[in-house]
Amino acid sequence: MTSRQLSVAGVRVPSFVYGTAWKEAHTERLTRLALEAGFRSIDTANQRRHYHEAGVGAAIAVALAAGLVRRDELFLQTKFTSVGGQDHRLPYDPAADLATQVRQSFASSLEHLRVEALDSYVLHGPARRFGLTASDLEIWQAMDVLVQQGKVLYVGSSNFAGWHITRAVEAARDRHSLGLVSEQSLYNLAARTVELEVLPACQAYGVGVIPWSPLAGGLLGGILRKAREGRSASEQVRERLERHRPRVQEYEAFCDELGERPSEVALAWLLHQPAVTAPIVGPRTTEQFEQSLRALDLTLDDKALDRLDRIWPGPGGPAPEAYAW
Repeated sequence: MTSRQLSVAGVRVPSFVYGTAWKEAHTERLTRLALEAGFRSIDTANQRRHYHEAGVGAAIAVALAAGLVRRDELFLQTKFTSVGGQDHRLPYDPAADLATQVRQSFASSLEHLRVEALDSYVLHGPARRFGLTASDLEIWQAMDVLVQQGKVLYVGSSNFAGWHITRAVEAARDRHSLGLVSEQSLYNLAARTVELEVLPACQAYGVGVIPWSPLAGGLLGGILRKAREGRSASEQVRERLERHRPRVQEYEAFCDELGERPSEVALAWLLHQPAVTAPIVGPRTTEQFEQSLRALDLTLDDKALDRLDRIWPGPGGPAPEAYAW
């Protein structure tokens, strides 16, 4: 797999991130498949109701013992999530202060992942959950301590607003620390709101963008073709298709003109966007893993990119130019 520079930090990471399965029973098997397919960047989270760090850790341990990978070849990241209620089974005392929550959650993540350090520790937002609209010093100090101890190389964010990214980077400069190096955001052909504020902020500060849901939950993965082949989609995807059917039809027809799979075109389009470093993908079969990797070899010329912009128009560029005169 090719690699791309993550941020102004200079570190290079694989061009795709494998996002772990939300069904715990499949996490270990699929992570093992990802490693065997050549994926060397893995993303998980401490919400064990939806992700399973233990499965990732087990797969990595087996791969390391078998000599399939070396630890220094992997870029491993997990998330710290601060949410209350709804029985998310978070690995810390929700009544504790933020610094204590970070320490408890981080220790739990290391235990589950069976590693001594993380390449990236991600604040999983929205940032308001961490009190970042008021005083954010406590949580940034906790992150700085982990970096100083050598337990975390880099700190990232997920679902932050553009102004949260700006504030975080400027606050880091005041502390003479690196601050954020990456932002995980919803970004795909059908969801381009981040082009207004988030992408410009990341570009200005050299923060790498790691898009999640690059295929819009399956909408951009050839859903019409799969339906003709008798393969079913989830109710959520079917509802989304009904809202976007004319665009999906035009999109899949254009992909046929290109002679490329819709999923590969969607991934290649993201890799052509400024500030984007590495989309998070979640293949479930060996064939899907291979298709994801083939997108790395797909180059879209200006004509193709313009056509995709007409099919899936964005907000019109960055704010305020997108809407102001």
